[in-house]
Amino acid sequence: MRKIYFLPILLLFLSSCSSDSSSNPEEMYFPPNDGSATWETKSISDLGWNQNAVQPLLDYLALKHSKSFIILVNGRIVMENYFNGHSVTSPWYWASAGKTLTSTVTGIAQQEGLVNINNKVSDYIGTGWTNETLAQENLINCKHLLSMTSGIDDYVNGVYSDDVTPSSLNYKADAGTRWAYSNVYVKLQDVVASASGQSWSSYFNAKLRDPLGMTGSWIQSGNNVVYWSTTRSMARFGLMALNKGKWNGNVIVNETYFNAASTTSQNINLAYGYLWWLNGKASYHMPQVQLEFPGSIIPTGPNDMFMALGKNDQKIYVVPSKKMVVIRMGDAADSENLALSDFDESLWEKISALYQ
Repeated sequence: MRKIYFLPILLLFLSSCSSDSSSNPEEMYFPPNDGSATWETKSISDLGWNQNAVQPLLDYLALKHSKSFIILVNGRIVMENYFNGHSVTSPWYWASAGKTLTSTVTGIAQQEGLVNINNKVSDYIGTGWTNETLAQENLINCKHLLSMTSGIDDYVNGVYSDDVTPSSLNYKADAGTRWAYSNVYVKLQDVVASASGQSWSSYFNAKLRDPLGMTGSWIQSGNNVVYWSTTRSMARFGLMALNKGKWNGNVIVNETYFNAASTTSQNINLAYGYLWWLNGKASYHMPQVQLEFPGSIIPTGPNDMFMALGKNDQKIYVVPSKKMVVIRMGDAADSENLALSDFDESLWEKISALYQ
């Protein structure tokens, strides 16, 4: 009798659990790593977005010299468009958006016990890697390179410089006391190579590129080594970032490090993490100037968005609150072609019109 009495309650409980399960948010999707073209999609109408906002966005992207554009929601492709002869298989350069690749791989090297970002850079690549005195150089640790606070002058003979040979890396301030967007971060690649006993490319491929199913390679360009890949490969990296360093249940870089990388890293430029740009902060600094600007970098974009931004408007936007990743590759939208540009604000007006 007691079992019969409780049966309706049990059935009600099971029904409630089933209902809760069906109302749970959609599961995150990860495309397969098998080299196939398979990638699940989600339509604008399925999301309840505004179909009338799609064409104005595409027209704007085409007008602004874009080559490719992708929106992912929960990992699924909502929009994927190519322009000016570009295609799903065409590679393009990441420019400074690739700084976030270096940040992530540095975190991987730390979780493997090869690197400690609080240690001096010279512990890994030896002294004399700058033109500073030994005492000045010894102040610079790996975290200073990640946060752009090395204190090394970003100008050489009055000209903004991306040269990282020792003679061009001159003292400007003590490490940790000045924020300046500088190519010296690339020394982290030497740190990882030295600590791992592998070339930078080999370690990068084994620990990040291949586990995410990305394609691409590092190519020398002037004083820089620049990453080139397809737009979908960039989207894969953005999806890993959305998931705080995880890929389909596997930890690529631990969440503790990734959370630190995607939040304010120092108290000078609030809008900068470990080579990631951060939206929604009270103020921000821009490359090549020592000025603080009030407000958010992209006022039209979500406040929780963090970004990989590169020259000529290479973009990865990651929006945790919307489980969204947005990718844009192409030529410079306007004559202004630094990592930050007015293009971001106008683009996000068009993107936000999709879902508002």
